[in-house]
Amino acid sequence: MRLRSLLFVPGDRPERFAKAAQSGADAIILDLEDSVAPGEKARARAAVGDYLAGPRETFTLVRINPLDGPECAADLALLAKARPDGLMLPKAEGLASLTRLDQLLDGARLPVLPIATETPAAMFELGSYAQWDGPLLGLTWGAEDLPAAIGAETARIDGRYTPPIELARSLALFGAHKAGVAAIETVYPDIRDLDGLAAYAARGRRDGFTGMMALHPAQVGPINAAFTPGAEAIARAQAIVAAFAAAPGAGVLMIDGKMVDQPHLKQARAVLARAGG
Repeated sequence: MRLRSLLFVPGDRPERFAKAAQSGADAIILDLEDSVAPGEKARARAAVGDYLAGPRETFTLVRINPLDGPECAADLALLAKARPDGLMLPKAEGLASLTRLDQLLDGARLPVLPIATETPAAMFELGSYAQWDGPLLGLTWGAEDLPAAIGAETARIDGRYTPPIELARSLALFGAHKAGVAAIETVYPDIRDLDGLAAYAARGRRDGFTGMMALHPAQVGPINAAFTPGAEAIARAQAIVAAFAAAPGAGVLMIDGKMVDQPHLKQARAVLARAGG
């Protein structure tokens, strides 16, 4: 399953659920955490439960509240009755958080997408996700909670992440690839700046991310475009794979005057896998 775009929808806005599901996003995330005010949590859970009880065509996750918070037990009780396709775990701190979640779900495992960089402790656990033997959809990260947790004044200067936040992004990327799962880029907060979004998504793809979260349906198209290989990239990848298939014992080949070796072959296969959906 490909996860190029994952669209957030506030859990207390059920009138938006169907529109989000029809947006072209590969997945929607029904949010019970940050986008829902404390007094609206119960209403959001009811709305999410009603939606999950019906038919759905789009892969649907639910972002629960943090494991150590007062709303988590009610969130997990909802998931036990109306099972989504997966859940998003905020404030995740590596293998220990996944183990604790498994205990709270009484072994009824759901595929999990952790938000893996929201606390200082989380930064030291990003390699541990590779040890999890349950279903792991990928790893993603966030640029908002961590600055607050460490007392930083901002996550960005002149449109660029500050060094501590850039480090968190990089470690999340490496942690995902170590675990062999999707590396999901964080949201682009300015929903009106589609040009900026396209540039940000393209940077994420170049750096090794395989998909990205969205805050608004208008962001889905540019994100899908950024994380879908184009015709030129596909043709190049096909040529590399075909050349090595024709010379199975070769370590290095020349294609169009350029040297290619095993890392290029690995990249080419990854491009074709993404293109195939």
